[in-house]
Amino acid sequence: MNLILLGPPGAGKGTQARRLQDGHGLIQLSTGDMLRAAVASGSDIGNQVKAIMERGELVSDDVMIAMIKDRIQEADCADGFILDGFPRTTAQAEALDEMLADMGRALDNVVEMRVDDLALVGRITGRYSCAKCGAGYHDDFQKPATEGVCDSCGSTEFSRRKDDNAETVTSRLEAYHAQTAPLLPYYDGKGVLAGVDGMAEIDEVTLQIEAVLGAG
Repeated sequence: MNLILLGPPGAGKGTQARRLQDGHGLIQLSTGDMLRAAVASGSDIGNQVKAIMERGELVSDDVMIAMIKDRIQEADCADGFILDGFPRTTAQAEALDEMLADMGRALDNVVEMRVDDLALVGRITGRYSCAKCGAGYHDDFQKPATEGVCDSCGSTEFSRRKDDNAETVTSRLEAYHAQTAPLLPYYDGKGVLAGVDGMAEIDEVTLQIEAVLGAG
């Protein structure tokens, strides 16, 4: 089973991908994580990515596709994968489809996590994490049981992403809608697109996604 989760930053793609990974034996492929892993590996592609990033440039579609191809050929992706953060444009979607077809594979489902932009700004700007173990929290929705103490590891140090502010989040949402909106008719035309309510409770979103997969 090969899936794509579509949704703006903060829509909960990572949370749902981890649940799908645990429940179906799929591997979550976050492009950010793959880029960092490629650089750390010292592979040919990794060295290309490192040089591009050091120049402050964006990694080209060709390099991204090559990196994804290498990754999904690894043994742990035999049962399928979940792409999170790619593709972001129709050109990337077309290149991904072509690469998968060459490998005798295809996408089974593309799940759009639909969200309310205004509510999402509040969701993102309030989040923070444990600086030691990475456990996630939120000012309003998910506070530690004991204020100032991580539930998971007991650390008292927390951090926030510098870009989790209203201005930056709003800009990222605008960029997402501008770049990714064309993907919806593209995948709808292929009969693999389905939408779920990304603003629902986490468990409800999971149930909606499972219903999509069961109907596929």
